[in-house]
Amino acid sequence: MLSRKTKYGIKALTYLALNQGEQPVPISDIAKSESISRKFLESILLELKKTGMLGSKKGKGGGYYLRDQPSQIMIATVYRVLEGPIALVPCVSLNFYERCDDCQDEADCAVHHLMIRVRDNTLSVLEKTTLADLINH
Repeated sequence: MLSRKTKYGIKALTYLALNQGEQPVPISDIAKSESISRKFLESILLELKKTGMLGSKKGKGGGYYLRDQPSQIMIATVYRVLEGPIALVPCVSLNFYERCDDCQDEADCAVHHLMIRVRDNTLSVLEKTTLADLINH
């Protein structure tokens, strides 16, 4: 299940993409428009800023802004930053692989094979979707 953190992060990025302009967008505007706790949103936006996805300006006229065009921001990247691995189980993760303790043989494990298909299909959607796609739906 998608966490609130990731859901709110995507909503905030969408809001920023729709409101790109001369000035950074105040966090209070995003929080109010998207019905997100300001404190929770601050932590999400700081995490995205650390990756270089967002920039910010302090003081009067301050706020957050996208550092790249919405067409360059892949939802798979946002997901990994805020949620972590895309795979639902560690034994099929491409970046965070761990063998499952309860699995005798991955080659014969029905769950393993199913989760590879789920991972691949999810990854395909997330890697082909940009922030621009979300605002232009």
